[in-house]
Amino acid sequence: MSKITEQYHPEVIEPEAQAYWDENQSFVATEKSDKQKYYCLSMFPYPSGHLHVGHVRNYSLGDVIARFQRLQGKNVLHPFGWDAFGLPAENAAIKHETLPGIWTRQNIAHMKMQCKELGFAFDWSKELATCDPSYYKWEQWLFTQMFEKGLVYRKDSIVNWDPIDLTVLANEQVIDGRGWRSGALVERKSIPQWFLKITDYADELLTSLDSLTGWPEQVKTMQKNWIGRSEGVRFKFAVAPNLTQHFDPIEVFTTRIDTLMGVTYLAIAPQHPLALLAAKNNPILRTFIDACQNIKAAEADLATLPKEGVDSGWEAIHPITQEKLPIWVANYVLMNYGTGAVMAVPAHDERDFEFATQYQLPIKTIIQAPDPILNNNIKAAYTGPGKLIHSGIYTDLMTEQAKKTIARDLISKNIGEQQVNFRLRDWGVSRQRYWGCPIPIIYCENCGPQPVPEKDLPVVLPENISALGIGSPLNTLREFYETVCPKCDKTARRETDTFDTFVESSWYYLRYPCVNNTDAILDKRADHWAPVDQYIGGIEHAILHLLYSRFLHKVLRDLGLVHSDEPFKHLLTQGMVLKDGSKMSKSKGNTVDPKDLILQYGADTVRFFMMFASPPDQSLEWSQDGVEGAYRFLKKLWRQAHQIITLNQAENQTEHNLAETAELSEQHKNLNRKLHETIQKVTDDYGRRLTFNTAIAAIMELFNTLTDFRANYVHCKQDKALVQTCLEQILIMLSPIVPHITHALWFELGYTYPIIDAKWPVVDLNALVRDTLTIAVQINGKLRGNIQAPAAANAEEIKALALAEPNIQKYTEGKLIKKAIYVPKKLLNMVVQDA
Repeated sequence: MSKITEQYHPEVIEPEAQAYWDENQSFVATEKSDKQKYYCLSMFPYPSGHLHVGHVRNYSLGDVIARFQRLQGKNVLHPFGWDAFGLPAENAAIKHETLPGIWTRQNIAHMKMQCKELGFAFDWSKELATCDPSYYKWEQWLFTQMFEKGLVYRKDSIVNWDPIDLTVLANEQVIDGRGWRSGALVERKSIPQWFLKITDYADELLTSLDSLTGWPEQVKTMQKNWIGRSEGVRFKFAVAPNLTQHFDPIEVFTTRIDTLMGVTYLAIAPQHPLALLAAKNNPILRTFIDACQNIKAAEADLATLPKEGVDSGWEAIHPITQEKLPIWVANYVLMNYGTGAVMAVPAHDERDFEFATQYQLPIKTIIQAPDPILNNNIKAAYTGPGKLIHSGIYTDLMTEQAKKTIARDLISKNIGEQQVNFRLRDWGVSRQRYWGCPIPIIYCENCGPQPVPEKDLPVVLPENISALGIGSPLNTLREFYETVCPKCDKTARRETDTFDTFVESSWYYLRYPCVNNTDAILDKRADHWAPVDQYIGGIEHAILHLLYSRFLHKVLRDLGLVHSDEPFKHLLTQGMVLKDGSKMSKSKGNTVDPKDLILQYGADTVRFFMMFASPPDQSLEWSQDGVEGAYRFLKKLWRQAHQIITLNQAENQTEHNLAETAELSEQHKNLNRKLHETIQKVTDDYGRRLTFNTAIAAIMELFNTLTDFRANYVHCKQDKALVQTCLEQILIMLSPIVPHITHALWFELGYTYPIIDAKWPVVDLNALVRDTLTIAVQINGKLRGNIQAPAAANAEEIKALALAEPNIQKYTEGKLIKKAIYVPKKLLNMVVQDA
């Protein structure tokens, strides 16, 4: 370690600290420790080439937590890896005329170097990249296990199709009707897809959210809404014969069976079998159905579309009244949600009302609204509860009673049943692009789809591909897709679709501890560390990534590979980094490269600013002035430490034991109390509240108090001992945030072990006790001064001290004190009037 100099030189001390950690493998975690385990994890990045300060914030948050927990005496696992498959790498490789594998691994090398320059305490011995066969072999193995367990199936499905990237998109990847990467208008298209049966776990995914007390309520609410549990009635409308044709009854599901008597038409999805049948002899309907293939695909977008439709020419029969109702094909009904058909109650459903108004269909009010004006309106739907009117035998029933009665009647007629439905749909994992994990399925004309046997895994993705471009080159690689059936040995064809990259990111946290296991997906090390104690990542992953991880964790549990129910105990969703009011991103060209900042100020300055500028869960506005302010503080810290260290060295003072609190002078007690108040607050801010900005503010306040003390005292050994004690505790409390400068100063203080192995300060409760209190004194509610009083003084003694204070006397002399109100240890208010 370089000898301490008067000036702060991060370009010298930071590489030295990083080299020390590397040489000593300081952050390698093992399961052999008898300390309490703590698994801290930040969501791994896509290796796009360079970390920007948005990444730096995310990984700095995790690093602060991991380092703090280590100082708390815990055995910390803090691994890192790369979410390396996906369209961005494929598109970038096309643009730069290289191969995705080469592009990705070059980026990984560069970003890893950046992580080390920033001093992140990652356990690099557990590094993984999802594009390595050693990783995705086990993803393929897990898929085959789920296939055998009946959790995998293939079917034709209406999907969101990106006509530029030529791949399926999840609903969340459709932004304003366009592909999130290409910007192309998304189409609706029916193609064969592989699905994972996440719906088998819908109930548990919902109910076990209540166990996640360490998750933000906002995130749990988002997941609950996405799962979307609803109780209602599933029942049938018979279809009236049309000429010589007959059709099966149309099934619908509704949570508002109380509105059944207000149905005036049925609406079915454009892909509904009845719609397709009716279109054979109806060119107008055929044209409409074709046009619906190109409508905006996300469910949120569908809700805002103008409601359009065509009369199918068929009629349904109301199950109670036997009235004939027209069946319309409507663009606001989704085949993939529910039954692909809805009973339309325009008077009491907003979408139905908009559609009925557009096509001048009947609107029948059957629930009495509290506002009489609403009962006679045809201007808006009333969707609340109330008393039934114009409803035959159900008239005068209230909503809840009507639900029970009408459901009972439908069930008694064998045309309905009580049912619980979920908004959640099975997870479509097929992607028609190249740079991804091959789906381990072989198609045999005799035996059907067969999972690839374990002995033949992994199905390796060929990386030396030159025919990148539109679609997947795997479809043209005979050496890849030509194979034999594992069941009958006849010629067969390998699946050329690859997995949705959400699959890789949904179980990676369990693979980290077992990354060197070549014989199994997981081992007892995964069980030792799971669940993750603290997970850190963006709010944009609040639904799918977290939901899919929870699902696969439960699948792995049911396979006997882990024994916990949930993957992540605590979740921190960090805010975005903004520049000039907008999110920092490469596409906007407003990113800040941490490399330039490190060269000018050092990594500790960057980390300090990131943690100080705002609370972790709120957005951070980039500020060059803020960066420079952080740098000034660290320079001041270095100068003060340099002065203390050099003075103690000159006086050969190695002992710095404080006397007992009771023996300290008043000045000593004040500084010592400030120290332990800060320890108390910072420990809570780091450990419970995760508000590192307020922790830094408290430490800076203590540092300023220490600086003032040194300027006015430091004449005796007890002064110097207290000063050094404060400095040491400040360094420990700052070390999770600025690890390099604290590492260097700690050794200069004479310690032979690194600060990362120090013990977190313990609060001395005796030091928090005050001998005297400052009491505010009010006269008739107005502050007139402050007094010093013994901490044990009672209300009468406080009053006497106040009346003896000259600044107070001028407001009380010659006055009658009618009342004295004392707020213990804070405030005395005396109500006075002229005598």
